Amino acid sequence: MSDPAQALRDFKPSKEFFIGIDSDGCIFDSMEIKHKECFTPMFIKHFHLQAISKYAREVWEFVNLYSKDRGANRFPALARAVKFLDARGPVKARGVTLPNITGLEEWMKRETKLGNATLNSEVANGNTSLAHIKVWSDAVNRTVEDIVHGVPPFPLVRETLVKLTGFADAMCISQTPADALKREWSEHSIDGFVQMIAGQEMGTKTEHLKFAATGKYAPTKILMIGDAPGDFKAAKSNGALFFPINPGKEESSWERLLGEGLDRFYKGSYAGDYETQLVKEFDACLPEKPSW
Repeated sequence: MSDPAQALRDFKPSKEFFIGIDSDGCIFDSMEIKHKECFTPMFIKHFHLQAISKYAREVWEFVNLYSKDRGANRFPALARAVKFLDARGPVKARGVTLPNITGLEEWMKRETKLGNATLNSEVANGNTSLAHIKVWSDAVNRTVEDIVHGVPPFPLVRETLVKLTGFADAMCISQTPADALKREWSEHSIDGFVQMIAGQEMGTKTEHLKFAATGKYAPTKILMIGDAPGDFKAAKSNGALFFPINPGKEESSWERLLGEGLDRFYKGSYAGDYETQLVKEFDACLPEKPSW
């Protein structure tokens, strides 16, 4: 099987600056609809959590929307949600059998490209411990395709893309499957602003940035824009700069990026106090521990 990440390694700079941009919850206000209408119902249905649906919903939304795990790849997010459920008293009291995630955890330890293609090939090659995970993941994909339409980019996204592509190479860096990303970006005619759309099939966000940008651009000329701690981690693991789209304050974040952030990045006055203050505000948006 050819390595999908090779396209990132082969990527050649055409400008002096590089900007990586997350998609769900960053470009598009799609996190709520995807998790509340697609992921959560399929989590409850396919893992037979009907008797504890209230807790399953609360846990899934905390992990994927309202905690520092926000924006994580669906497979680690699933493992985390199951562990949270397992630790909750009311769940134990109801005697519900939670999904077995031993095979999932074993697979995640050795596979960095956590996506549909690698999952499908594991199951096809006889890894039955992942069969129930594949059924759920496939159902999520079908539900997203069925339900998530007509969700436009946040206000000022298009204007920001126009401005940044004037001086930077841009790339979508996401843990969403590539098919969904391409569909959403083309639906709103913004796919032309990026050189490439990198989804979960090409590896982690940290790997996306490493392969596409590290060593090809000066560190102070690489910027990651994102709404989740995983985006921040990807930037810092590669020595790059980070601009947060703060959850719940997305409109004002895009306004700030367009109005001052991009200019500072371009002029070299971004790193230091300015970025530190942005990261401090971002960090305060999402808790690490649940309230229950």
